[in-house]
Amino acid sequence: MPGPAFNSVAWFEIGSNQPEEVKQFYGRLFGWNFQLNTNTPGVNYHAVVAPGAEQPSGGVWESEGKFSDYAIFYVFVQDVAATVERAEALGAKVLMAPVTDAAGLTFARLEDSTGQHFGVFSAPAQ
Repeated sequence: MPGPAFNSVAWFEIGSNQPEEVKQFYGRLFGWNFQLNTNTPGVNYHAVVAPGAEQPSGGVWESEGKFSDYAIFYVFVQDVAATVERAEALGAKVLMAPVTDAAGLTFARLEDSTGQHFGVFSAPAQ
């Protein structure tokens, strides 16, 4: 199965101080299942797997009161650092500089020129 196309929305994330309620709500509404992801130390994260899907398409980040609740989309890109640099040149602000987790996934969060939050990510080299 081929992966997502570059520059397409390929992941979402819900950050919540009430992760169990979020998982229960969306699990009941859409039939989503949740898998614990331990690739980033110190982060409580559950990948979202939709019914019939082979791979996760999103996640729930347990904020533990450390940040406000949010929902965000992520765009799959070839090079996170280069995309962040291009976004800044277009007026974006970096909210979270690029981070690479234990599985080799690299991601960053930005605010576009109108104040909307979004993320970019790339997969580890194969």
